[in-house]
Amino acid sequence: MISLHRSCFLNNTGISGSSSPFSYKLKKLPPASVKVTALGPNRDRNSSVLIENNNNPLKEIKEDGTSSVADVDPNPTVTGEDRDLYYDAAATDDQLVTPWSLSVASGYSLLRDPHHNKGLAFNEKERDSYYLRGLLPPTVISQELQVKKMMYSIRQYQVPLQKYMAMMDLQELNERLFYKLLIDNVEELLPVVYTPTVGEACQKYGSIFRRPQGLFISLKEKYIHEVLRNWPQRDIQVIVVTDGERILGLGDLGCQGMGIPIGKLSLYTALGGVRPSACLPVTIDVGTNNEQLLNDEFYIGLRRRRATGQEYAELMHEFMSAVKQNYGEKVLIQFEDFANHNAFDLLAKYGTTHLVFNDDIQGTASVVLAGLVAALKVVGGTLADHRFLFLGAGEAGTGIAELIALEISKQTNMPLEEARKKISLVDSKGLIVKSRIDSLQHFKKPWAHDHEPIKKLVDAVNGIKPTVLIGTSGVGRTFTKEVVEAMAALNEKPIIFSLSNPTSQSECTAEEAYTWSEGRAIFASGSPFDPVEYKGRVFVPGQANNAYIFPGLGLGLIMSGAIRVHDDMLLAASEALAAQVTQENFDKGLIYPPFRNIRKISAHIAASVAAKAYELGLATRQPQPKDLVKYAEHCMYNPAYQSYR
Repeated sequence: MISLHRSCFLNNTGISGSSSPFSYKLKKLPPASVKVTALGPNRDRNSSVLIENNNNPLKEIKEDGTSSVADVDPNPTVTGEDRDLYYDAAATDDQLVTPWSLSVASGYSLLRDPHHNKGLAFNEKERDSYYLRGLLPPTVISQELQVKKMMYSIRQYQVPLQKYMAMMDLQELNERLFYKLLIDNVEELLPVVYTPTVGEACQKYGSIFRRPQGLFISLKEKYIHEVLRNWPQRDIQVIVVTDGERILGLGDLGCQGMGIPIGKLSLYTALGGVRPSACLPVTIDVGTNNEQLLNDEFYIGLRRRRATGQEYAELMHEFMSAVKQNYGEKVLIQFEDFANHNAFDLLAKYGTTHLVFNDDIQGTASVVLAGLVAALKVVGGTLADHRFLFLGAGEAGTGIAELIALEISKQTNMPLEEARKKISLVDSKGLIVKSRIDSLQHFKKPWAHDHEPIKKLVDAVNGIKPTVLIGTSGVGRTFTKEVVEAMAALNEKPIIFSLSNPTSQSECTAEEAYTWSEGRAIFASGSPFDPVEYKGRVFVPGQANNAYIFPGLGLGLIMSGAIRVHDDMLLAASEALAAQVTQENFDKGLIYPPFRNIRKISAHIAASVAAKAYELGLATRQPQPKDLVKYAEHCMYNPAYQSYR
């Protein structure tokens, strides 16, 4: 891309100019009626400008065929100075300039275009055609060698946040290499670009902020529809949006929660094959109640207390309306890390009018259900044969509980209300029981059963006698030795899921679960843990990572053209994931398949979700492909370099 500030010119090799530190002498404007493509304000990449003769201004040709005067002087002059001066000097004048950019990148600008840059992988012909001679060392290397080199470089860093920043820098420099690197090394790099490292990145986002990624929509914005049009891409298929109030288990991080949508969408592409250009990360900035951030000189968001009530609701409604107006009915909007009091309301309000999905409620539920279905192949019985105890009654806990109850109801034809009685929840005040119902939030009330009040978790374990213990509390080390030993005393193979993120907030570690249960626990966590050796046996802990579900779910919704998300789609995704666990995985103690196969897994999940969309009459892309798995694989983004003319 090259900028049209004071002037542009043509030479015998084409259009030239500068957006770089290089200096060029000003030349005369091009001859009359020379057409060049350009990227203008709020315009698509293929908009055009028409440079006419020196008696007329530079005009922009709009999509509807009309034209408007562009803000560029056709006869640039510099008062008191010769025209034959250097561009950088002219750019320091007080005169106003217009930052137009030509759309065909070449030379220095091409090497700084992350969508098209290939670095040393540009071949000899491309180096000639795109004016790259001298701008690169003479060696031509393959993308595979670039991946090897980048992994060597990243492994030199000892601090995870440094690895994260190196990956983000690569994404801004060479998009295809970033995704190739992530896909080929997903097990090693997933904890870097996602949990747990992304949590630290959000905490320090203001101090590590370099280049903006995604859209920041704050209370300052008067017309969100126009703000969305500032994003250069038009064909958006997935939006991940957060308001930063409940980032992982770290609380209110305000505007700095942007790291979560960016990370999630990186996984939509790497793991689910959704095109990067179809992904839009959004942060809704309504302030923060985090005093530390409000007093931090590096904080990048609004310095005000968090908006609530009507002010908040109106902003969110304007955003949701603007999204549909700009991108249509079939754009998937994923709510991410909203606080409980907003998460349930937003999902209920827009679930019937938009294609919406809450990963904390629905994604977590789906991946946990898949792990339970797989675990039962080891423990035996059906879901209806087991009793479940949750520590945590927020959006994740109640979302998981509801999906388990739905699956039990579906398998047994048991009324949903009866299925819920197999599931008990504990919040900060103890076991949720009928005697507390008047003081409970609405999303907790379905789980208030007839039982005596119990305060302590260990007493709830001994009183309820669960076969499955699930933690979504966001409070670390709450599955104490006493609690795990109680589970082990009640069950030959206790199922213990410690799901809170990041690692510091996990209810117990893998080592604690295996050691305190004498190697009998079937364990899964939200954050990754290393294998554990206990009495000569190596246990490989499973990670109930949402990244197993949402990329494939999103791809399935997109390729079927679904207009709504239905609970049966979540059940289909869970069943598809559980079906990918092999006997070899079980033999290693795994209840989830290894992430190295995640693209294959995502294709099967996408196919199952799409099939359910067609079955429910919610799919708009007709006719239905005969082989949905192959179609899903065909739809996936390939990060291999493209060849240029």
